[in-house]
Amino acid sequence: MRKMLFVLLLCLALTASAFAETAVYTADQDDQSAVDVSGTEQVTLTGVTVLKTGGNASSADAASFRGVNAAVRVYDSAVLTLSDSVIEASAQNATGVFAYDHGTIYISDCEVSVTGGGAGGVQVAGGGTLIGSSLTVQSASKAAIRSDRGGGTMILDGGTYTSTGKNGCPAIYSTADITVKNANCVSEQSRAVIIEGKNTVTLENVTIEGNDQSTKEGSVRANVLLYQSASGDASVGTSVFTMNGGEMTCRSGAMFYCTNTDSVINLKNAALNLSEDGSLLIVSAGRWGKEGRNGGDCVLNAENQVLEGTVTVDSISSLALNLTDSSFSGAISADGQVRVTLNGNSTWTLTGDSNISAFEGDLASVTASGYHLYVNGEAVL
Repeated sequence: MRKMLFVLLLCLALTASAFAETAVYTADQDDQSAVDVSGTEQVTLTGVTVLKTGGNASSADAASFRGVNAAVRVYDSAVLTLSDSVIEASAQNATGVFAYDHGTIYISDCEVSVTGGGAGGVQVAGGGTLIGSSLTVQSASKAAIRSDRGGGTMILDGGTYTSTGKNGCPAIYSTADITVKNANCVSEQSRAVIIEGKNTVTLENVTIEGNDQSTKEGSVRANVLLYQSASGDASVGTSVFTMNGGEMTCRSGAMFYCTNTDSVINLKNAALNLSEDGSLLIVSAGRWGKEGRNGGDCVLNAENQVLEGTVTVDSISSLALNLTDSSFSGAISADGQVRVTLNGNSTWTLTGDSNISAFEGDLASVTASGYHLYVNGEAVL
C-alpha cells in the first residue's frame, strides 16, 4: 500500500503550503518513500532530513521507471520545493530524489547520498521535471544525474555530482533532456556521460571526468557514449551532446564513442584532456544493434575549439567533421564515409596518414608534417 507523506504526517491537512520544518522523514517498508507527494499537492520543505533506510521495490523496473521506493518521490501533477536538506537512501533500488509523470521538483542547497544498489542520485522519468541548484550528490550504483524510460527535463546549476560505482555508473545518464551548468561531475570507475537514443546532454562551464572500466565482451572504452540499446528506454533518433566552455578529462579509452545511433557532438571552447590512448573519437559498430547495421553516423561541430587525437570510422559508419575557427591536430582512419570541412581560420595538422571521402576548405590550411592526406583515394598532400 502506497505510503504518502501526508499519511506519514498523521493525515494533517495540507494545502499548497509547507510541511513541518526541521523534521525527519523516514521510510523502511517495501515500495515506500519517506517523502511521497502526488495528485495536485504543492509542498515546500526546508531544513529537513529524509531517510530511506530499508524496504525493497516491487521490481527494479518500478523503481527505475516510476520512482517506486525512492527516498523522495513526486508524481502526478504535484510540485515539491525542497531546500537546505539532507536526503539519504541506503535501501536496494531506492533513488535519492525522483520526479515522475508530470511531477515537478525544485531542489536547492541539498545533500543527496545514495548507497543502495540499483539506484541513482537525482532522477527524472516518464516526463518528470527536476530543477536543481547547488546540490551535492553522491551515488554508489547508478548515475548521480540520471533519467530513465519516458524521459523528462532536468536542469542543474552548480554543485558537485559524484558516481563511485563500476560499469553503468556514469556521472550523467540521459534518456531525457539534461542541462548541467557551473558544476563539477565525476565518475570514478565508469564513463562520464551516456546518452541513449533521441535525447540530449548540454554542459555549460562544467568540469567533468570519467574513468571507463567497461569489461563486457565487445565493449569500447570511452568517456562519452552516444548509443541506442533498443531496450525501449529511449526513442530511436539523434543523440546530442553539447559542451560550451568547461573542461572534460578522459581517464580511459576514447573521448567520444558513437555506435548504433545518429549523433551530434557540439563543442565550443571546451578543454578536452585525452587518455593515454590519444583517441578523440570512435564511430563504429559495437555490442548493440543488429550486426552489419549497427554502425554510427556522427556529426562533430567544433567552434573556437582545439581538437587533438585520432579519429576512427569503420566501414558501416560515417562522420562529418566541421571546424569553424578551430584547430585539429590528429589523424583520421576511415573505412566509412568521412567529410571534413574547414571554415574561417580553421587548421588541420596531420599526425599520421589520413584517408577521408570529401574535403571542403583550403588545403593550404592543412599541414602535412611529413604525412599524407587522401581524399576519395587520391593523395592531395
